[in-house]
Amino acid sequence: QLQAFGGGLVQSGDSLRLSCAASGRTFSSYEMGWFRQAPGKEREFVAAVSFGGGSTNYADSVKGRFTISRDNAKNTVYLQMNSLKVEDTAVYYCAAADTIWASARQGHLQDYGSWGQGTLVTVSS
Repeated sequence: QLQAFGGGLVQSGDSLRLSCAASGRTFSSYEMGWFRQAPGKEREFVAAVSFGGGSTNYADSVKGRFTISRDNAKNTVYLQMNSLKVEDTAVYYCAAADTIWASARQGHLQDYGSWGQGTLVTVSS
């Protein structure tokens, strides 16, 4: 089970860190990802991290601004978001992949079988 939190209302240029807490003893075995869904748009890939934390991948739209990381001892994955833009406004979801890193890093929704409930990030101008 996954639970994302840390969203809120911020201004353009601000930073925010999202967290996703996972229950279960096998968290460290899963590649993890963050996705987002803006109003009226489809859910899209944001970032992914390998099960050990050594590999990451990002959508072009957030590359250089967002950082995904994980702490397997705490069963938690993070998304540090810097230089936020109005277009980053969305509900952010964490998810656990059902596949290996080579596929999970591509961020296809069908490769992620377990999803958290989402946390809303609103960026004002």
